[in-house]
Amino acid sequence: MTEKTTTKPSHVDVLIVGAGLSGICAAYHLQASCPNKTYAIFEGRERLGGTWDLFRYPGIRSDSDMYTLGFSFRPWTNPKAIADGPAILAYIRETAAAYGIDRKIRYGHRVERARWSSRDEVWTVEARDVDTGRTVVVTCNFLFMCAGYYDYEEGYTPEFPGRERFAGTMVHPQKWGPDVAYEGKRVVVIGSGATAVTLVPELSRRAAHVTMLQRSPTYITSLPAQDPVADWMRGRVPDEAAYAITRWKNVLIGMAFYQACRRFPDRAKRLLVGQVKKQLRGTADVDQHFTPSYNPWDQRLCLVPNGDLFKAIREGRASVVTDHIDTFTERGIRLKSGDELEADVIVTATGLKLKFLGGLDVEVDGKHVEPSETMAYKGMMLSDVPNLALAIGYTNASWTLKCELTAMYVCRLLKHMDEHGYARCCPRRNASVTEEPLLTFSSGYVQRAIHAFPRQGSRASTRTTRSTG
Repeated sequence: MTEKTTTKPSHVDVLIVGAGLSGICAAYHLQASCPNKTYAIFEGRERLGGTWDLFRYPGIRSDSDMYTLGFSFRPWTNPKAIADGPAILAYIRETAAAYGIDRKIRYGHRVERARWSSRDEVWTVEARDVDTGRTVVVTCNFLFMCAGYYDYEEGYTPEFPGRERFAGTMVHPQKWGPDVAYEGKRVVVIGSGATAVTLVPELSRRAAHVTMLQRSPTYITSLPAQDPVADWMRGRVPDEAAYAITRWKNVLIGMAFYQACRRFPDRAKRLLVGQVKKQLRGTADVDQHFTPSYNPWDQRLCLVPNGDLFKAIREGRASVVTDHIDTFTERGIRLKSGDELEADVIVTATGLKLKFLGGLDVEVDGKHVEPSETMAYKGMMLSDVPNLALAIGYTNASWTLKCELTAMYVCRLLKHMDEHGYARCCPRRNASVTEEPLLTFSSGYVQRAIHAFPRQGSRASTRTTRSTG
């Protein structure tokens, strides 16, 4: 239920912004480790769940296994390790209800501005009530931003020449609704990232044919939808122990695989491309469509459970075209090669728009904070910004792993401050530390916006153990 807003300003020890995976995770650890702290969660939307409530396109699923995407404190018991969106959303909702976190959420409160006062040693936070348009004011001692890093209002769609000429349906996955009809129709999905490789096999079950149109290939790997180790332990080992074992097994395997890819990129490339060749069995040109020009983990790998994308291609329900768009036409898309892809529906799976801190306007003692002029501390705090932390997950591992480490660190920090009588904590820049981008992926969605993000540094305290990019 939505908690009604009062006009009277209120105060909490900790204000959490965002009620998605990271916000629910932060709330659990705060009330478990710092039970004396009061807190509230401001959520701009009318429901919790974040990404998993926002995206409704067919086949939406995790691209990390749920034993690491799930919370350490609440076992994932569903047999599917690579889970669908509705199952993940149900898991988040059940977790929030089980620990009473849902009662702390103020829905429809879109946080827009935060002002820190060193004199009062508090944040004054302004949020807009989306129902009434009123400004709601709350003060807090510590501000914990769990709003993710992309724009919830719209995704990224390039300016395609001639798009207004197309007579069919055109939709970005972030705006997918029940009115998008694709059954029995010719569908073109523009893109080659995680969203595209999820959409193509799912749409192909009911569409006449689905074509994935990409400018360049992406590394795609297949894993079983169910974890065989977890399946074996189910019923033999208590849920909590089985979950912990599987979680650590997957964390260690993921770390080892990532390090192997970075140390031996040529071998990793042969392994990944070789796996695709085995899956496709000669039904597609692997060199042209599935062999990227960059090294593994220069961009995020795409995961397909049980090789569903490759199966759709083998069965002729889907195909891949690697080319550039010349222009949209009335009937579809004309390519630079001169070929034309006829389509009834075009899905622009062309990426996200990044938005740091959910677009929050931050001031410290009356001075506007420009995020790009700050340096991140441990990937979770900003230089010269007191009593503020942000949860941003890994991009080369499960999002939740990093967010949970951040939440636990914040709790230790708050306890340390209480024990020593400190009212504020604030990272400071060291002029001798070399600046580096916060996210190092070469992916388009990162490169389009990284200039507006904080920097990370060359020293350990300004980095994370596993790269955030």
